[in-house]
Amino acid sequence: MGIFDDFVSLFYPQICMACGNSLFHNEEVICTSCLMHLPETGFHNLKDNPVAKVFWGRVHIESAAALFYYRKGGKVQHLIHQMKYNGHKEIGVFVGELYGSDLKESQFFRTVDAIVPIPLHKNKLKKRGFNQAEMFANGLSNTMEIPVDTETVYRDVETTTQTKKHRYKRWENVSDIFKLRNMELLRGKHVLVVDDVITTGSTMEACVNTLQKVPDIRISVASIGFPVH
Repeated sequence: MGIFDDFVSLFYPQICMACGNSLFHNEEVICTSCLMHLPETGFHNLKDNPVAKVFWGRVHIESAAALFYYRKGGKVQHLIHQMKYNGHKEIGVFVGELYGSDLKESQFFRTVDAIVPIPLHKNKLKKRGFNQAEMFANGLSNTMEIPVDTETVYRDVETTTQTKKHRYKRWENVSDIFKLRNMELLRGKHVLVVDDVITTGSTMEACVNTLQKVPDIRISVASIGFPVH
């Protein structure tokens, strides 16, 4: 199979989803050079980090983290766009597995019992074909060895895009869009809510607010990207 794969790669080369260069046969999704140079935040080992501060005074969370910083037009933003808009689900799983190894060793995340990806509305899910946050959650699950819960929280309202909205308009757009079913599944658990990016935190805040209706729940949050301010 190795020789066949090398032959196929001559005509259909596998490329790095961050930089676009061809991958070597022992590389997957992101080349070694990009993996070495993508800007990791290290937030999973810092209690009062910039992601956590996004939620101060807004909603109570145990801990917060993000894998990478991202800049407009940079490699991390390119990675996320490749995943969301070009159908490369494997990116979410790959970076999830990468970050799961870190979170599993972190004093702030090692007690997590379940991972909840921010849900998409059924119409957007049908259009896109997958939920990018769920792909990230699946990767985290693989290395953290804890289950993904896609049943308890669902998105009841389809919202317009958040991209060009100011902070208050973003919050207004998502303030009451999530609902719960069978909340007993998460009673008394430490839940990690995940998304592809955390910017103003409005969507995450709305989801956390909904989850806090579950008795005795503890909630932490994480994402793939966090913008450089």
